[in-house]
Amino acid sequence: MEWDSPLVEAVLLKRYKRFLADIKLDDEFLTVHVPNTGGMTSCWEPNWKCLVSRSNNPTRKMPYTLELTWNGETWIGVNTANANKVVKEAITHQEIPELVGYKILQPEKKIGESRVDFFLDDHPTYPATYVEVKSVTLKLDGVAQFPDAVSERGQKHLKELMELKKSGHRAVMLFLVQREDVDSFRPAKSYDPKYAALLEEAVDSGVEILIYQCRINSKGIKIHKKLPYIPEV
Repeated sequence: MEWDSPLVEAVLLKRYKRFLADIKLDDEFLTVHVPNTGGMTSCWEPNWKCLVSRSNNPTRKMPYTLELTWNGETWIGVNTANANKVVKEAITHQEIPELVGYKILQPEKKIGESRVDFFLDDHPTYPATYVEVKSVTLKLDGVAQFPDAVSERGQKHLKELMELKKSGHRAVMLFLVQREDVDSFRPAKSYDPKYAALLEEAVDSGVEILIYQCRINSKGIKIHKKLPYIPEV
């Protein structure tokens, strides 16, 4: 996934009210949009370098959006909306080995009162497949972890995947790690013990867990390599 237009470097001053951040861009102080509902723990500190995008929409109250932060070692993709874009591109280009060979790719597939991120079908071997995507940015004890806050929505998604698997479908939970300073993944039991327990239950029920790390820079975000999953003990 490449950026629609070049990103602009700035200094991140603070993040607050979940969806707002103050930055210093050259000699100007601005408030920007933060498209991230999580706590963003380990993703920012005052005076970190950051990259923001600018919208050309004249009706937007805040034209700038926080995209990446820099911790001195890696860029971190804090815009969670980018995760589905990256995964869709990777599936389309056959870059995720476990998800190649499908002729049908449908985003936002409705199931009951909910939606699953991707529906894949018409595969020579696999049945209809549902893929849920989660953006991972939390680094804790040197390991990528999810979620970074209690996620009732995430818990609900795991239950839905288990039901889909029970109904005879293929169900996949794909964690997209948007930072390059980690080399493994585990559920964040200290932040959401219920989610961690449900994830282990999902594994036992046959839901497939995929963890892919991104390569991130000022040009774009691209799936890079698979990371190992470390179950909670």
